[in-house]
Amino acid sequence: MAERSGHHEHAPVILHLDMDAFFASVEEVDNPSLKGKPVIIGASDRGVVSAASYAARKFGVHSAMPVARARKLCPQGIFLPGRHKRYGEISRLVMREVANFSPLVEQTSVDEAYVDITGMGLLHQSPRVLAMRMKERIHEVTGLTCSIGIAPNKFLAKICSDINKPDGIYILPPQDIPAFLTTLPVGRIPGVGKRLEAELNSLGVRHTSDILRFTEAFWAGRLGEKAAQFLYARAKGEGNAVLRPHAAPKSSGAENTFRADTNDREELKRWLMRQSERVGRDLRKEGYFGRTVTLKMKFKDFRTITRSRTLARPVQCTDDIFRAAEELLDAESLPMPLRLIGVSVSGFSRGERQLGLWDEPGEEEMLRLDKALDAIKEKFGGTAVFRGRTFDFWRTGK
Repeated sequence: MAERSGHHEHAPVILHLDMDAFFASVEEVDNPSLKGKPVIIGASDRGVVSAASYAARKFGVHSAMPVARARKLCPQGIFLPGRHKRYGEISRLVMREVANFSPLVEQTSVDEAYVDITGMGLLHQSPRVLAMRMKERIHEVTGLTCSIGIAPNKFLAKICSDINKPDGIYILPPQDIPAFLTTLPVGRIPGVGKRLEAELNSLGVRHTSDILRFTEAFWAGRLGEKAAQFLYARAKGEGNAVLRPHAAPKSSGAENTFRADTNDREELKRWLMRQSERVGRDLRKEGYFGRTVTLKMKFKDFRTITRSRTLARPVQCTDDIFRAAEELLDAESLPMPLRLIGVSVSGFSRGERQLGLWDEPGEEEMLRLDKALDAIKEKFGGTAVFRGRTFDFWRTGK
């Protein structure tokens, strides 16, 4: 890495790629008139910001912020609903180009990936030259910029990719890690949230290396053994350098924020049916079955709860997912209206599930019906056919 020296020459070299303001940047490339303007992805005042251009960030707008607050901070902002199918298309182009530089790629989100480039620097003169070529190729294919961090492990590479954003490169050689950690705020460690950061700060621990002023036993007594091991490893610059290419997804979910808070159970169930269709279609497309169905509910005071049920057998049928979510909802008292509801499925297995003596009558037929509906929607669009329970969504435009 900086560039092969002494006993560090065989250290892993991990690259973290992070697309710059990805959703907003795609909108700017597709519509050049938006270039340099405060573009904010998230149009409903009931929702949250998915992404913000750098021009919008100057006003304090950032992802996960309520759209209503973003409008107050940046009234001149250009608020767009987002085109996630388009973002997915561009993401696939990016990852295809990344894979041309190394076979070991772990994609962690639509706009981020780790790449093991250990030894690849020999083919490209150095890791820096490799990073520059990767950036150039991505820009050539998509018109987008990205930022890259290179370090001996994933935790440090991710931090490094954020240092020279946007359109930057930062390389951290092994010999520079101790000095780097003396100036790295503890809040920059992935996995350290606001509450833990505040607790660490209260003990005078402001930079990552400050953690080592206390023994690991001290941290175990204060935070628990697992958290202590995590913090101590990070304070020494240690992290995982093993990538999981093509890692299987852990869950599939769908959720919606309502235009107006509601505790109308029939309306909530219509949303659950619509979401169960989306999740079931995703499972069937990828060939997964899931055993755990989770219901997510956010109340009007923003308190969020989840309820889960592990089923006797793995499912991918829309009706099975919906019935489990419906039963979870029926068991809740709903002390106040909800602003959001969602359903997800986890506990995946792959392959055809063998229908047995205990399966519901007609389940095989229901699964065939689901697949037929999937095919129709894939060919003619999502509104080509719909279930009776979701009719009101299409009739009223909800």
